[in-house]
Amino acid sequence: MAEGAFHFHLVAERWLDFKRKEWADETYRKADFVVREYLTSALRNKPISTLATSEVKPVLGAIASHAPNLATKARQYVGGIVTYAVQNGLREDGAALTLRGVVPRHRKGHIPAITKPADIAPLVHAIDAYRSPITRAALKLTMLTGLRPGVVAAVPWDEVNLKTAEWHVAAERMKMRHDHIVPLPKQAVAILKEVQSLTGKGHYVFPSPARQKTPHLHRDALSKALRDMGFQGKHATHGFRGMLRTVGRERLGMDIDVLEAQLAHAKRGDVQKAYDRTTFDDDRRRVMREWADYIDRLSMPTTEAGSSTQR
Repeated sequence: MAEGAFHFHLVAERWLDFKRKEWADETYRKADFVVREYLTSALRNKPISTLATSEVKPVLGAIASHAPNLATKARQYVGGIVTYAVQNGLREDGAALTLRGVVPRHRKGHIPAITKPADIAPLVHAIDAYRSPITRAALKLTMLTGLRPGVVAAVPWDEVNLKTAEWHVAAERMKMRHDHIVPLPKQAVAILKEVQSLTGKGHYVFPSPARQKTPHLHRDALSKALRDMGFQGKHATHGFRGMLRTVGRERLGMDIDVLEAQLAHAKRGDVQKAYDRTTFDDDRRRVMREWADYIDRLSMPTTEAGSSTQR
């Protein structure tokens, strides 16, 4: 093997290829993003055989200064890459890095989510006014469906059927590794048709902007958009799931089991068996329609919406 093959960036690429076989798509995308954007850029030509803790520590520290969660993942990924190198004869046995405690601990809180009608309306208006039509549409679809932002950002057109108003998410893209059928309200269908008119029908619903390295819109673009709108610490992209669950249950009186099915939360026993049948289809379609109509009412001017937004 040539000496260049021992450099960090090449070993990292091989490790990612190796792990891809066992990871869900979203897990791989997250690892690929962190490794390429943060680790490879800083450690690119470091020989994997002699890579030292003192070389990795400042890299992780720099990540932790602005993205603590990513720093924790980055530490795990470096450890995995080094272990892979040892197992494949690229580094001596026992030559592990000492990274425990390198990333400062941070307090984990609940994912910020707006759940009060008076606060949801400004969020809806801000999204409606966002400058990028692709990012705007992806945020709206995330809000209307309650799906994980990574699943929305990477949706291929072959999962979407606009005629039947259904979105069949492939099992390998779901956290629980089960196929997930999402009923699409008319508002979601309209959003998807608008995107199609803007971008055509390539492989992905939300194609990547020219400056991005991924073939589709990256989920981080959705987070950045919310930060740009002024919602940092108030509402996260994952918070749309909490918004649907809380507001749907408390304000709209939706059945919690139907909401859990829509959110594709893990269930066990008889309840899971019920979710696996089609008996929830009509209920979930109704819930999605009610939720989209509720969002529409919130986006109306106050004089038109009246008291309906306070349900």
